Amino acid sequence: MPELPEVETIRRQLAPHLEGRTIVRAVISDPRFTRPTAPAEVESGLTGRRIERLGRRGKYLIFSLADDHHLLVHLRMTGALLYDPAAAPLHTRASLEFDDGHRVLYVDPRRFGTAHLLEDTLARDAYLDQRLGVEPMTPEFTVEYLRALTRGVRAPIKAFVLDQRRIAGVGNIYADEALHRARIHPLRPAGRLTTAQLAALRDAIEDALRAGIAAKGATIDDFRHIDGATGSFQDLFLVHRREGEPCPTCGTIVRKFVVGGRGTYVCETCQRRPRPRRATAP
Repeated sequence: MPELPEVETIRRQLAPHLEGRTIVRAVISDPRFTRPTAPAEVESGLTGRRIERLGRRGKYLIFSLADDHHLLVHLRMTGALLYDPAAAPLHTRASLEFDDGHRVLYVDPRRFGTAHLLEDTLARDAYLDQRLGVEPMTPEFTVEYLRALTRGVRAPIKAFVLDQRRIAGVGNIYADEALHRARIHPLRPAGRLTTAQLAALRDAIEDALRAGIAAKGATIDDFRHIDGATGSFQDLFLVHRREGEPCPTCGTIVRKFVVGGRGTYVCETCQRRPRPRRATAP
């Protein structure tokens, strides 16, 4: 699934082409993309509106339109936005045509992506606030914020980091990479992290995300740039997808296991497995 760096890469690539342009035709061929809203209603709401700004929050792309309308697009697992492809690829689900003759196609083999057209800023913010916590690389993403949210939490720290309602934009790739940088085992209970460990985690999350953005995202299966090119962060992974290979820090073989239903990669020398708590006497 595209994570914050991949979505930010798409935003940066599309913004110069789309900001200030007017949508002259919108076609949504898959009703799942906009449900529960009918495609015709979304097509009508988009046609004739100028794109004022292309923004992002977490893993959502935000098309801010004239008249305070906002289209929120989530690529989910296999969605991609392509700018001016020579031909419409298989699995094209929607298209936007612009007043300068260019077009953007939404392609999604597995049909998990979503698009929601909201009619004002209040509705946009309410929709996102219900689903997303604080964004990394903002002033609000502090050690104090993490301390307050982790207090008393018994869930593994990796599951905590993946919860979009707590930290926006971090998925499986960047959680593994950040926890390795912070030298924190993914099974460590979130509520047992020290202040120093939370500070290291905060910095490591931001470092991993910045590295991903600099590499223009990671392409493992489906992520593509707007011209169909691939990202390169997968070439820089420290532990993710490196099962059976030596840790680049200490040489210990990287292991893979499951945390919260997600494949997880760890060096158990750099990231010490937490000791089980002793049972208290009755």
